[in-house]
Amino acid sequence: MVTSIDEWDRVLGGGLVPGSLVMVGGEPGIGKSTLLLQVAHLLAKRYGKILYVTSEESLRQTKLRAERLGTIEGEIYLLAETNIEVIISQVDSLKPKVVIIDSIQTMYLDSIQTAPGSVSQLRECAARFLRLAKDNGPAIILIGHVTKEGILAGPKVLEHLVDSVLYLEGERYQAYRILRAAKNRFGSTNELGVFEMGGFGLQQVNNPSAILLAERPSGTAGSSVVACLEGTRPILMEIQALVSQTAFGNPRRLSTGIDLNRILLLSAVLEKRAGLPLSGYDVYLNVTGGIAINEPAADLAVCLAIASSLKDKPLEANTLVLGEVGLAGEVRAVTQIERRIEEALRLGFTRFIIPDGNKKSLGDQNFEIHGVRLVTEALELGLV
Repeated sequence: MVTSIDEWDRVLGGGLVPGSLVMVGGEPGIGKSTLLLQVAHLLAKRYGKILYVTSEESLRQTKLRAERLGTIEGEIYLLAETNIEVIISQVDSLKPKVVIIDSIQTMYLDSIQTAPGSVSQLRECAARFLRLAKDNGPAIILIGHVTKEGILAGPKVLEHLVDSVLYLEGERYQAYRILRAAKNRFGSTNELGVFEMGGFGLQQVNNPSAILLAERPSGTAGSSVVACLEGTRPILMEIQALVSQTAFGNPRRLSTGIDLNRILLLSAVLEKRAGLPLSGYDVYLNVTGGIAINEPAADLAVCLAIASSLKDKPLEANTLVLGEVGLAGEVRAVTQIERRIEEALRLGFTRFIIPDGNKKSLGDQNFEIHGVRLVTEALELGLV
């Protein structure tokens, strides 16, 4: 079952599978209920009855929010209830296509003598919804709140029960939200959905690369751009580095959006193989936009950003850098180079510093492309 929200459908693996049990988790206030109310509206317009069970808001509050979001049309039935048995009886009589539970932490069974939200209540309630979905029932979406650690009576307790686990992430006071799949029996767990919070709910961002690079300063040292793959989608991200002389005996290494151990490794490679005197400097790394980079294809861009800040020499604004860096200072090839370069060309990048192993597969091109074997070659090309 598909909606017109492509970001939601892609993260799910193409759409919502009938009879599946999906968990959508995130911190309180991040936008889970807003997103699911929009999804319910679009599914109701295409497939019929949708049952939205609200337990944290009154029916009037939920309807007012739906009117504000413009999601009041369609066969969406609201039910304010926390008792599982009552909800199941309503599902049996209404026979909806999709049931949305907002939220699983407030559901309870009379047969269990513990408070709603406890681990025993959570597991048993989720198991009842699982049996309801699998017995030729509707697709069921559970909303779950998590703490920053994601362990206290949250979706981590239920991951083994459900078919798919989606996490809505982002800073509550920033506009952008990221939808990730931590588990998906019907699709990939590498897909990423990007949304922007506005006055009419969460709006999908079809071109996140342009958004992430919109405020990139030009002519500033310590900035490089890399094309990373998030599932099937290449996304251009800016890596910022700040290298300053240390005031302490041991230089500091801090990073946001990149694994700190990777920064320590790359700093050691730059010092040993490229002769950069980083032992007397603090190194701070940041990936703009709040998206984390987990693949080694960004290694060379990190190295160039650090060297650019150290030498105070900016890279050319239209340069994209790709490549994995080994401990010997060699630059190794990356996967799906054509898709990464195609996305960069679409956004105006015309100069590429890539591994020599990837350049051979590209052949002759009408843009400037440099293949490098060693990180020292990349530094000479980048810091002109």
